[in-house]
Amino acid sequence: MKFVHKLGAIVWKDFVSEFRTKEMILSMSLFSFLVLIIFNFAFGSALNNDRGMSAGILWVAFVFSGLTGLGRSFSMERDRGTLQGLILCPVSPWTIFLAKLIGVFLFTTVMEIITIFIFSVLYNTTVLPFVVPLGLIVFLGTLGFTAIGTIFSAISATAKARDVLLSILFFPISVPVVIASVKSTAIILNGKSFQMVFPWLKILVAFDLIFLLVSYLTFAYILEE
Repeated sequence: MKFVHKLGAIVWKDFVSEFRTKEMILSMSLFSFLVLIIFNFAFGSALNNDRGMSAGILWVAFVFSGLTGLGRSFSMERDRGTLQGLILCPVSPWTIFLAKLIGVFLFTTVMEIITIFIFSVLYNTTVLPFVVPLGLIVFLGTLGFTAIGTIFSAISATAKARDVLLSILFFPISVPVVIASVKSTAIILNGKSFQMVFPWLKILVAFDLIFLLVSYLTFAYILEE
C-alpha cells in the first residue's frame, strides 16, 4: 500500500502540473491533427481503398505526437530543478519511473482517443465495430513506445539538444513496436479475422516486457547521472 500511495502521489503531481497549463495534451493533440490533415490532403481518396496506408498514418500521428509528450516528462523536472528533490524522496527509482510512465501513458491515451475520432471523420473510417481489438493494439503499442521513450527522456533531459538526442535514441529502438502496431491495425481496419493479429500481438507483448525489464534494471543508474 505504501508503494501505491507513493506512486499515486507522483502521478497526481504530474496531473496537477499538466492540467494547470494543458501544454502537453494540447501540443500532442494539435500535432496529431496536423499530421492527419497533411496526409489527408496528400493522398486524398486513395486512402479510402488502402486501409494499410491509413493504419500507418494513424500510428505516425500517435508516435510523433507521443514523442512530444515524452520529451517533456523529465525535461520539465530538470528545468524547474525539482528532479533532485524527487530523487531525495523516500521512493525507489522504479517508483519514479513507473509514475512517469503512467503519466505519459495516460496523457498519450487522451491524445490517441482524440486522434482516432478525427481519423474516423477525415478518413471516412468507422472504428466502432473494431473498438475492442483496436483498443488492445493501441494499449500494447502505446505501452511499448512510452516505456522506452520514458527511459530515453530521462537520459536526454540533461543534454542541450535533448529533443534531437531523444529522437535519435527513440526511433531505432521503437521500430519493432511501431511495425507490429501498424500491421495489427491494418488487419483490423480491413475487417479480417482477429486471429491473424495474434503473431503481431505476441511481438508487442514481448517487446513491452523487454522494455519494462530493461527500465527496471537501468533506471536507478540513469538517475545517478
